[in-house]
Amino acid sequence: MKILVVCQHYWPEPYPLPDICEELVRRGHSVDLITDVPNYPMGITYPNYKNRQRRKEKHNGVHITRVFTIARRHNAVFRLLNYYSFMLSSTWYAKHLKEEYDVVFTNQTSPVMMSNAAFAYAKKYHKKVVMYCMDLWPACLAAGGIAEGSLIYKFFGWESKRLYNKPDKILITSQMFRDYLVQQHDVENNKIEYLPQYAPAQFDMIPPSAEHKETVDLMFAGNIGAAQNLQVVLNAAEILSNEKKLRWHIVGDGSELENLKRLAVEKKLDNVIFYGRKPPEKMPKYYAMADAMLVTLTTDKFISLTLPGKIQTYMAAGKPIIASATGEIPTVLQDAHCGYCVAPDDARALADAVRTFMNTNEKAVLGQNARMYYETHFLRDKFMNRLENTLIDNASKK
Repeated sequence: MKILVVCQHYWPEPYPLPDICEELVRRGHSVDLITDVPNYPMGITYPNYKNRQRRKEKHNGVHITRVFTIARRHNAVFRLLNYYSFMLSSTWYAKHLKEEYDVVFTNQTSPVMMSNAAFAYAKKYHKKVVMYCMDLWPACLAAGGIAEGSLIYKFFGWESKRLYNKPDKILITSQMFRDYLVQQHDVENNKIEYLPQYAPAQFDMIPPSAEHKETVDLMFAGNIGAAQNLQVVLNAAEILSNEKKLRWHIVGDGSELENLKRLAVEKKLDNVIFYGRKPPEKMPKYYAMADAMLVTLTTDKFISLTLPGKIQTYMAAGKPIIASATGEIPTVLQDAHCGYCVAPDDARALADAVRTFMNTNEKAVLGQNARMYYETHFLRDKFMNRLENTLIDNASKK
């Protein structure tokens, strides 16, 4: 197949899509990609891509075209400019493509408008579009503080409904996405299929655990933004400050990192360690030091519908999980019997869950359960086989 892929984020930005595209190439397909000028997550254009450098390049068999994009920086105005600069420039580019593809694949996170170019191309050439929905819009806006009754929210609600009804197939990362898309946006139920994410290849093997240590180490790894609500972790760390063996490790970057660092200083939390963002290939080393992994989400009713990709990675690493969340996450953790989950924003309940974990003799069993559940439900080959078959089913027949 000749596949056109549309997504606002791609390598060298920290994003899982490259592995999918490169595996499709390894399976004998041709993959062309329309993406942004890299600036995520820090909001600053990467040095090697300034002044129109590297607008077309080939990486591991994938042909990449980077269209004009205004860097997102760290304020609402530039984020909006970032969203619409990519949408408009990618749509213009897609409409003027001369190449004919068999199927279009759009990997949709935030914003939903990033997929517009896929539909513009598909309309011109009468092709089908497969969307992989990883974030729900406009639900994501509520987590960022936009009121549901506001004009902004209503506008993006209309925009989202328009776009979610365009794909021929929508693959969802969380079971709970289905009801939202059907009820909020009137998407046909038979268009939707569940396809959960998988862990990066570096976690195909379980990282070795650190031996002969006297500390209990808890780790959060991933994006550090408002939706992750990591303040609850610092509040729990403050409650447990007398637990001298306990260490809290935060690996990642994002819009809330500096705020969290300041809060940790204010609370005098010497046992909270910030590492910043690390290259993906280095992450198993950090996971190896952890006794359990942390996942937290804000109380937003729509954000709770998500199943963050870090859940699959934590499970692949064979680590118990301690969560502060509601919705899809506790359902999966309970099914897997691999950890504990408390209500979001409840630091005292999170501290109690950590105490329970520290005192249990079943730490190894929880980790084994996590890995077993991953191998049953989230393996990479199962994901790729289903995605490839879906693309083939929706490809033009020649």
